[in-house]
Amino acid sequence: MEVFTSIHSLKNFLSVQRLQNKSIGLIPTMGALHEGHISLIETASTENDITVCTIFVNPTQFNNPEDLAKYPRTLEEDCKMLETAGCSAVFAPTVDEMYPEQTMLTMNFGLLETVMEGASRPGHFNGVGIVVSKLFNIVQPHKAYFGQKDLQQVTVVKRLVADLSFNLELIVCPTVRENDGLAMSSRNRRLNEAERAHAPIIYKILVDAKEKILSGVDIEETKEAVQREFLVLAGFELDYFEVVNIKTLQPIHTLGAAGTTALCIATFLGPVRLIDNIIF
Repeated sequence: MEVFTSIHSLKNFLSVQRLQNKSIGLIPTMGALHEGHISLIETASTENDITVCTIFVNPTQFNNPEDLAKYPRTLEEDCKMLETAGCSAVFAPTVDEMYPEQTMLTMNFGLLETVMEGASRPGHFNGVGIVVSKLFNIVQPHKAYFGQKDLQQVTVVKRLVADLSFNLELIVCPTVRENDGLAMSSRNRRLNEAERAHAPIIYKILVDAKEKILSGVDIEETKEAVQREFLVLAGFELDYFEVVNIKTLQPIHTLGAAGTTALCIATFLGPVRLIDNIIF
């Protein structure tokens, strides 16, 4: 496995691969890898000749400096996991390498970024759009792989690919969960022992809400029930719970066709903000 820190060296490596007609798969990450990331690597490795994983904690998508400072950085451990999983190349640039000058570009994704993560983290998707565009341009992959756990990010990136005509196929892979249902996330490692023991309630609440809606309980009534439930959960502070259309991300009031409804949640557990979703 090759490890690159400069754009120039990575481009040179990939140019040689393209001359040999090799297909390239890309998995953009911010590091602190877990089995969810590794499942993306393994999927990409079976579908492409070359698998590139980027590890870059992108400062432009953090609106909370403290969150940026505390984001785990475990490059050496990440590289060991990636090599074992069959990754071909790692791109781990510095902030100066990715942003030699302050970016003047601003991206606006309209209604997709006015709700949920966009409402709670102003400017977040501008940062996501810029860094993903840069990575697509640098790597020029045939396929790019993202996890469903970051549903709103996936929807924004789909819009980005369509609007800017990126010549790639976007592959969305299912959320990978711990045995107790907790969605795998780099932020999970910031939970203390007691918080980690309580965290699976997030997924349980999502599943219970899904069952209520499918049984005919009104969506607004279900949302109110979830909000009441979080009021009495020690250690939790609910940011949002929304029932949305998976394409528009706008709230819905009646159940749509199968596969078009998503339950999306974000909550603080102690100081750690966790997100999850289920689609049905």
